[in-house]
Amino acid sequence: MILRTSFLGLAILMVAWVAGSEPLRPHPKALPNTHPPGEVDRPEMVRFIVSEPASLPGIVVDETEAELTGDWQYSTHTPPYVGLGYVHDMKSGKGSKSAVFTPSLPQPGWYEVRLAHCYNVRRSTRTLVTIHHAEGETSLRINQQEEPPHGRLFRVLGTFPFAAGRAGWVRISNEGTELDKEVIADAVQFLPVPAHLSRERWCRLRATAESWSPDLNGSS
Repeated sequence: MILRTSFLGLAILMVAWVAGSEPLRPHPKALPNTHPPGEVDRPEMVRFIVSEPASLPGIVVDETEAELTGDWQYSTHTPPYVGLGYVHDMKSGKGSKSAVFTPSLPQPGWYEVRLAHCYNVRRSTRTLVTIHHAEGETSLRINQQEEPPHGRLFRVLGTFPFAAGRAGWVRISNEGTELDKEVIADAVQFLPVPAHLSRERWCRLRATAESWSPDLNGSS
């Protein structure tokens, strides 16, 4: 137990040293990880882990900053993930659990919103995601068994208008998800659309770029 704690503490300090910032700390409301450090089900995916959220472009909100409702548990068993790991709903309390990611946006405008999650057959195929933006709310269900196309970690939810500040948010909920599947909450990324581009022009440019380079996150 002492060795395990020391390993985790060293990993957190290393992340902070590389980023030159305060160390990431696990969400105080999340239950601790039950897997020992280094125990993963897909070792080949470890290289896609993004240890420091601030290294990603745009504004990234990690699960360490999310508002959690209900009991969520930490895990690092299935890479990749952002930061220290991800949280899951433990296949329980269906309809009563959520994780809200609220960014501090520097300016109003259009933002491409991306969701990070690991994937396997144990995940929900009906995870409910709601984006609260300047024109209202948009809800959709995503399949967390499918591999995200960006860095094998992020998927695009859409491009939406936001006010500056903390008026917008993204909520992940386990409402309506399968009783025997887990809902994953990890990180949300907000990529600003350049002011001189319309939303439609931005989407066309992104689609063209992705046709030859599927990863626009800076990961390989």
